[in-house]
Amino acid sequence: MIIIAGEINIPAEKRAAALDATKHLQQAPRDEEPGCLAYVFSADPCRDDVIVVYERWEDADSLAAHFLHPNYFEMRKALGEAGITGANAIKYRVDASAPVYNAEGIATAEF
Repeated sequence: MIIIAGEINIPAEKRAAALDATKHLQQAPRDEEPGCLAYVFSADPCRDDVIVVYERWEDADSLAAHFLHPNYFEMRKALGEAGITGANAIKYRVDASAPVYNAEGIATAEF
């Protein structure tokens, strides 16, 4: 599994419109692209000029296909037109996963 996490900096007064304009582009990869498990761009509740990025992909092939898909280019175009002032996104290859809460309902960092 691959997770992409990051942030996009955008003028605060344009963030809501940018998120609204890209809602269909956040749904499209989920509906149209095999291997897309999550694709979310959302408002950071503590910083008015930040959009938080969260994506989850089954594997590298799925992510590579996304980077060639029209959905990817349309999202970049829409956000670019909104006036991105900076961005930082990191991809992570995940080798283990487990529930946060154990059988007793206690949050644990153990896998």
